[in-house]
Amino acid sequence: MIKTYSIAIVGATGLVGRKMLQVLDEHNFPINEIKLFASKKSAGTKIIFKNQELIVEELNPKSFKNIDIALFSAGSDISKEYAPIAVESKCIVIDNSSAWRMDKNVPLVVPEVNSKALYNHNYIIANPNCSTIQLVVALNPLHQKFNIKRVVCSTYQSVSGAGQKGIDKLKAELKDEIYDNNIKYAYNTVFHPFSENRFTIEENKMINELHKILDDKIQIAVTCVRVPTLGGHAESINIEFEKEFQIEDIKYILSNSEGIVLMDNFKENVYPYPEIVNDSDFVYVGRIRKDTSVKNGLYMWVVADNLRKGAATNAVQIAEKIIELDLI
Repeated sequence: MIKTYSIAIVGATGLVGRKMLQVLDEHNFPINEIKLFASKKSAGTKIIFKNQELIVEELNPKSFKNIDIALFSAGSDISKEYAPIAVESKCIVIDNSSAWRMDKNVPLVVPEVNSKALYNHNYIIANPNCSTIQLVVALNPLHQKFNIKRVVCSTYQSVSGAGQKGIDKLKAELKDEIYDNNIKYAYNTVFHPFSENRFTIEENKMINELHKILDDKIQIAVTCVRVPTLGGHAESINIEFEKEFQIEDIKYILSNSEGIVLMDNFKENVYPYPEIVNDSDFVYVGRIRKDTSVKNGLYMWVVADNLRKGAATNAVQIAEKIIELDLI
């Protein structure tokens, strides 16, 4: 008999929270009970799950009683406050915010890359940044074979990364409506908020998280940009390896790696783009070619659905891996 679990989603009415619910359904996750939590403002919202109407409850300190796994997607402040409360109830927290990612006692996990880190979970597991996830999924199998010295990555990130407000803002501006007083998304490119070191917060996340997940010896240069697309993040990636390689070796490795779809046929104009990865759990790789500006250099183009593999799916896959490894 298959063992089932009590699941909670914190931030259930947001874009990622709703996508978590969809992924749990599609993956036939072994659930015996599911609870949906959100802010007081969203409490009372009705959401359908497996033909059952669920009512969103207001999050409170008693919400995690008898809950086995809680998927958090409600922002860093909520995660910092409520994750320790959940842990007191022996509830495993899989957190989608940046609150715990760089905590040395919290594993930062992409199941295809570093699932062994789950053995030290201490009841809190961090879900990486959306752009980091697709990057390390694509890099990891190549790093294992050829040893990556340096990565240069430029992102082309959907406005859905800013949540429902980002989507609403772009749609309004495309109708020539004024949504807010911030820089326009429509017909434009926009940087994420800046940090004191002149990098954006997003760029710092990708650098720090790649080092924690994959290898802190890899040199990485990143520029992150938001573009006026509704879904899906794309990344232009240049890699410098320590070892020599052939393009056919790269394509063979990627096509046989977990979580990756190779879409690379320049003769027939076949390559991945945001529209084609919509609602997919996979990381798509194309535009593979040698970079002759450096020794052992490679170009890649990597695209994934940022709400699924970049957030909801990765969190659910972590929960599935915890069960598979008998860590609950």
